[in-house]
Amino acid sequence: MPKKIQARKSPIHGNGVFAVAPIKKGELVIEYKGKRRTHAEVDADDSGDVESGHTFLFTLNDDYVIDANYGGNDARWINHSCSPNCEALIVEHDGDDRTRDKVVIEALRDIRPGEELTYNYGITLSERHTPRLKKIWACRCGAKNCTGTMLQPKR
Repeated sequence: MPKKIQARKSPIHGNGVFAVAPIKKGELVIEYKGKRRTHAEVDADDSGDVESGHTFLFTLNDDYVIDANYGGNDARWINHSCSPNCEALIVEHDGDDRTRDKVVIEALRDIRPGEELTYNYGITLSERHTPRLKKIWACRCGAKNCTGTMLQPKR
């Protein structure tokens, strides 16, 4: 199967992932890969630093996080957008082993070659979303409906 995506420099932020072939709505684009770590393990080091405005962490379930700093693939370079063309879906494994759950990125609409792939990160922090943190987690997607931050309203 020919590769349909490529990681390269992005006008949104640093690196990004771009379609190099047509991608159909509903198509599985890539699995988000990385080391399974407990929330406590992640909290104990700096790979999830709230102050950085950058993360390769993806909450998998109540027990585990996928840390793409370790064994990550090109999915870690997909940027956030307030008007995304993809979505991240959590696929639960049938058994009791929560480390076997996974995250896949699926196209929300048809994507043309040359388009950058994006999804809404859905970031909510346990801390209050202060103006300072909103600035640290600034969104640069350029969408008409851009909120200016990757942080989502708390529920």
